[in-house]
Amino acid sequence: MIHIQEPKSPWEIVHMDWFIALPPSGDKRYNARLVIVDTYRKTPIFLPCHKDDTAMDTALLLRSRVISHTGLFENIISDRDPKFTSALLTNLHRFCGTKSSSPTAYHPQTDGLAETMIHTLKDMIRRFCAYGSEFKDSDGFTHDWCTLIPELELEYKTSVHSSTGQAPAILEKGWNPRLPADTLRKDLIEIHPAASSFKIMLDKVKHHAKRSMNDAFEYAKQKWDKSHKVPDFKVGDLVLVSALNLNDIRGPKKLKYSYVGPFVIVALHGTNAIQVELSGELENKHSTFPVSLIKPYQPAEKEFFPLRNPTPLTVPPVEQSEDRKLKKVIKERRLRGKNQGEYLVRYRNIVHEDEWLAKSEIPDSDKLLRRFRHERRPQA
Repeated sequence: MIHIQEPKSPWEIVHMDWFIALPPSGDKRYNARLVIVDTYRKTPIFLPCHKDDTAMDTALLLRSRVISHTGLFENIISDRDPKFTSALLTNLHRFCGTKSSSPTAYHPQTDGLAETMIHTLKDMIRRFCAYGSEFKDSDGFTHDWCTLIPELELEYKTSVHSSTGQAPAILEKGWNPRLPADTLRKDLIEIHPAASSFKIMLDKVKHHAKRSMNDAFEYAKQKWDKSHKVPDFKVGDLVLVSALNLNDIRGPKKLKYSYVGPFVIVALHGTNAIQVELSGELENKHSTFPVSLIKPYQPAEKEFFPLRNPTPLTVPPVEQSEDRKLKKVIKERRLRGKNQGEYLVRYRNIVHEDEWLAKSEIPDSDKLLRRFRHERRPQA
């Protein structure tokens, strides 16, 4: 399990997630939304994007829309492939003319508060877009979710949150932005029809944004209250541990066991963390887990499910997903001071994400290397 350090300043560590399956919108037919959350002050940014954007595309988007306001991130927490996130950080440094010594990608479960916030924000966006917000003004222009969702972001940032007692904009900037309604002059006798029509639209969108936000927070609260009932664990109890962050248990994700064990509790660290005695191939792993990744072991499971193995710790062969299959080796290099080399590989269905791998990390390496050396050999 990976433990990340607490951020010491805003926008040092960010949490990213992609909200897909949105209807195509805008001139560029955006069909997804990138949600970025500053883990220091929990301030969000919503960016339109495409669901098949590469690491290079995402880096370009961040460089043009975010970095000028926040500065360069040190680390990114994401549930995307860590190789994707590392490539994203590397490209960001390349665009900014800097070099990162060790770009790092973390799984979102390492920051439960930010992950919960991400889920709530995604639910809020889902509710907002499900409304089918589309409006034609008096000039015939159509406004859909891509152009209206900034109202949702503004409503969120200027609303007081119960956890802090402040609006995110106050924590981020020290002041609350003026809303469009604050700048309207109410003493005007005549208002242009287009302006009046646009104001009516903004009022409707603002009302829906507030409702979407409140409903999302209420749903998150109900879900938390319903599921967050911590069992009364004691030292000596047998428990199962979530395999979510146990990367050594390899194989197709859909075929992995959700929990492994049982293991004996050896210590309780307050009410939120439990230390267990790991065994087998996991004995060298960090043995303290949050209670959210622990569940009681029921001995009756063996009686009612005699074929179920409660400790599935065997390592099945690694199978590559269709979009991560290697296409070919395109270059090799020798590591200075080491009697080994690395090979630059290209994936079959992914562009701009070539990476250096050791021979031991390349599936079917002998076949790929033979083909590489044959193609490189001068033709007679």
